[in-house]
Amino acid sequence: MAISLDDPVSEIPFVGPLYQKRLKKLEIETVEDLLHHIPSRYVDFRHTSQISKLRAGEVVTVQGQLVSITNIKTKTSKLMQIGKFSDGEDAINIMWFNQPYLLRSLKPGTILSVSGKVSFWQKKLCFIAPQYEKLVDDQPVHTGRIVPIYHETSGLSSKWIRSRVNYLLQCIDTLILDDFIPKKQLTDLELQDYKSSITAIHKPADSNDAKLARERLAFNELLKIQLENNFNRIKWEKYKKSHQINVSKKDIELFLSKMPFELTKSQTRSIEEIVKDLKDIPPMNRLLEGDVGSGKTVVAAFAAYASHKNRLQSVFMAPTQILAQQHYDTLKGLLKPFNIKVSLITSSGIKKDFDEEDLIIGTHALIFKKANFEEVGLVVIDEQHRFGVKQRALLAEKAEKSGKAPNVLTMTATPIPRTVALTLYGDLDLSTLDEMPKGRQKITTWIVPPKKRDSAYEWIANEIKKEKSQAFVVCPLIEESEAESLKTVKSAIKQFEGLKKIFKNYKLGLMHGRLKVKEKDEVIADFRAKKIDILVSTPVVEVGVDIPNATIMLIETADRFGLAQLHQLRGRVGRGAKKSYCLLFTENTSKKVQNRLEALKSAQNGRELAEIDLSMRGAGEVFGIKQHGIGELKIANWQDIDLIKKSRKFADEIVANQKSHQKIIQYFQKMRKVDN
Repeated sequence: MAISLDDPVSEIPFVGPLYQKRLKKLEIETVEDLLHHIPSRYVDFRHTSQISKLRAGEVVTVQGQLVSITNIKTKTSKLMQIGKFSDGEDAINIMWFNQPYLLRSLKPGTILSVSGKVSFWQKKLCFIAPQYEKLVDDQPVHTGRIVPIYHETSGLSSKWIRSRVNYLLQCIDTLILDDFIPKKQLTDLELQDYKSSITAIHKPADSNDAKLARERLAFNELLKIQLENNFNRIKWEKYKKSHQINVSKKDIELFLSKMPFELTKSQTRSIEEIVKDLKDIPPMNRLLEGDVGSGKTVVAAFAAYASHKNRLQSVFMAPTQILAQQHYDTLKGLLKPFNIKVSLITSSGIKKDFDEEDLIIGTHALIFKKANFEEVGLVVIDEQHRFGVKQRALLAEKAEKSGKAPNVLTMTATPIPRTVALTLYGDLDLSTLDEMPKGRQKITTWIVPPKKRDSAYEWIANEIKKEKSQAFVVCPLIEESEAESLKTVKSAIKQFEGLKKIFKNYKLGLMHGRLKVKEKDEVIADFRAKKIDILVSTPVVEVGVDIPNATIMLIETADRFGLAQLHQLRGRVGRGAKKSYCLLFTENTSKKVQNRLEALKSAQNGRELAEIDLSMRGAGEVFGIKQHGIGELKIANWQDIDLIKKSRKFADEIVANQKSHQKIIQYFQKMRKVDN
């Protein structure tokens, strides 16, 4: 049966509706998606041996016949499967645990290939839970070679994925895998062809084979991002916005004079960049990047002020209702001297008519539902980890229909390594706030081992009592996990119950993502009103919670977070006049973890920490737990600066000479990756 790249995975043998649903969880819906689900790592099972020559500790492959297999009950009433395996000269035991079905699927006399680490059991050599497969031909899939290990999901093992990918590799010549990059350019780029790369990434002959394959496929991924950025910029620059915004030097001076504090040099520089953008055509499309507490909201307030001076409306989009409420409180205070009407949209509506307000603040969803963007001069997107990509795309759709686009200012507090910013921000102009406002407190950071936990709790109680301050306790999970790998991870609910007994004389509150918006608002309001002394929370407080009286940030299982996220959490304190502290609780004593946490102690700058985290942890881990992941790459690595630069240069060449590169452009258009 012929199969094509565009076919749904259900066209692959043994992929029924159930497996199709499971594959979708891994974002695999087509044959091509499965081919691009590349291994996360490899296990080298190429070394083969006779049983008589086996040595404990070696990783080896042995081929032979299963002589016998039986169930044995352990003292704890668990079942073990013990098999006797022979290569014709000698025999060795194979052990599995709690897999009684093996007695039905592996009958005595079955020819097997077995790969794994040789161990001892009852003073005899054995294989414990090895990889195995029935030998039906001379080309083993799961043993006897460099074996790819894939990301899994519930009910979908790496072994199952490997078998389906292997089927596709057997059909590789019938699949249309023509290279969209001509041979000459591949040579100039020092990359191998696409078809060879797909084969080698799943079935490498050696480590270098896998390396070259990954490099080519990573280049494709980075090129896609670079082309998206280029075409997005071109599309944005086509729009003739309905309003240009001009601000005089006198207006700027008036704004600065009414601020309750002196702006930093980087805030002033960013305002100057925004002023230039606002009066130009095409519309502004700028990213304002700055550390926690660096003063991004003040810069956004100026942009809204400039829009108001030109009799135009502004909207401010926040990711959560909590953050929208906080921005409303802050901006209302900053803009009060200019008689600017500021309103907040909630799920229950808006008090006044939308069109009568100068600045409307709400969540992304609520703003898009109610705003008429043809009449809006400025949109501020506080995206918090999302880079505003979705919001900018929706604005672009609206602009394409009307031919008008508002000025857009996107803000992020996420500290991004230079190499990542180089790639992700290709369609945006970038302003950076690289200094903190005067009076901002430096936060003392401590690493707290288990033996000092009780004394740390005692210190926190005394500090709250003495300074009349408040504390955060942040846990990675909402509820305790049954997973073995997460058994030491503190859950917010369990910690809340435990801490109520420890801090008997204090009022504790609990907040997490499963609470309804109204419930979250009530908890934050109580914390802000000092009705709660200690707020136990998941990382939902990472953004949008500004409590100047909170001076202590306690982070449980700190090793579970990336440095960038730890820095964000630490930034929730130190926002008032009192001395502030961050306590990192961890039971992990590995040198690597300790070095990472020590870096947080010594560095206060978010971008510096992001660079450190990138070099120490590698791609895919930098941005902390999955729900806060940003800039995720499936194949490429943010550390590969040369490949990023190479892809950027090639993307620029493609866009500058589109007629000569139609095959490449058409490929990405077909994949719905680029829309030019």
